[in-house]
Amino acid sequence: MFVLFATGAITPAHAERIKDLAQVAGVRGNPLVGYGLVVGLDGSGDRTSQTPFTVQSLKTMLDQLGVSIPPGVNPQLKNVAAVAIHAELPPYSKPGQSIDVTVSSIGNAGSLRGGSLLMAPLRGADGEVYAIAQGNLVVSGFGASGKDGSRISVNVPNSGSIPNGAIVERAVAGAAPAGNVTLNLHEADFTTASRIVSAIDGAFGNGRAHAVDAVTIEVMPPAGMDRVGFLARLESLDVAPGTSAAKVIVNSRTGTVVMGGQVDVLPAAVSHGSLTVSITENAQVSQPAPFGDGRSVVTQQSSIEASQDGGRMFLFQGGTSLEAIVRAVNAVGAAPGDIVAILEALKRAGALRAELEVI
Repeated sequence: MFVLFATGAITPAHAERIKDLAQVAGVRGNPLVGYGLVVGLDGSGDRTSQTPFTVQSLKTMLDQLGVSIPPGVNPQLKNVAAVAIHAELPPYSKPGQSIDVTVSSIGNAGSLRGGSLLMAPLRGADGEVYAIAQGNLVVSGFGASGKDGSRISVNVPNSGSIPNGAIVERAVAGAAPAGNVTLNLHEADFTTASRIVSAIDGAFGNGRAHAVDAVTIEVMPPAGMDRVGFLARLESLDVAPGTSAAKVIVNSRTGTVVMGGQVDVLPAAVSHGSLTVSITENAQVSQPAPFGDGRSVVTQQSSIEASQDGGRMFLFQGGTSLEAIVRAVNAVGAAPGDIVAILEALKRAGALRAELEVI
């Protein structure tokens, strides 16, 4: 059975801060990625015969530290794992500050629990090193295995995190350029953009803001005003956002239907019925006569039955509210696929005044 939710049903307009509706262009984080080795594992590391890059990385690291391994010698280690490291460099991060990192196994390590990440550089999309990661892993998952090959795991034991595990080595320059401030709405909406322009003009003077399109708003700061103070005041302005478009979202995997507050249904009558086909297989054993030359034979006997429940018709009144729609569809007892069919039929008939999206 699908579960229907009604959102935004006849609620008064509420004000939100510009900080929650838009972001300043250029003020964003930057993804970082790196490669490293986790050591100190309790026999749950990579099986080096299947992950030769782990041994290669270890040899390279030891060679840089002045330890030479004779040619042709491949250490068979069980306490080392090759890992991928990723993090996000927040805007305005300065050298010396710490950021969190996430570490994930890229080999066949069974668990990273109890391991320590050795010093590894984190690079940006331009290939430059912006942070150095190192530290002890915090792994929430747990795994155990038996000698017969049975295994059980809780959560994900081959992935973990290091709080404040990387130190920023380089700052990203030019996060917010000087001059006019550009605001980008999180969701495109002409009404919201127009109201933000009105709120900014009302706070800083007419002509300070200009909507380029449904997403972008250009703002000219007042002359002589501190830029940080201007942005702080700008993002704290309250604006009543525009109402969202009428939309019905159907999740066919989880059985969830979400209807927005602007959904409307014109007068329509819907008849619903279901066809059930049942196929039963019964095994029949044919035994030979006593002392006969025959042998037992198993034959399959199929039984097919088809039944159709009586169709039920329910009525959607014109201008039906969300509450009535939910009550009517739930009362009909439709299966998940039937509810989608009903909504699609209403849409095709022109009775459902909303966008229907199946995810």
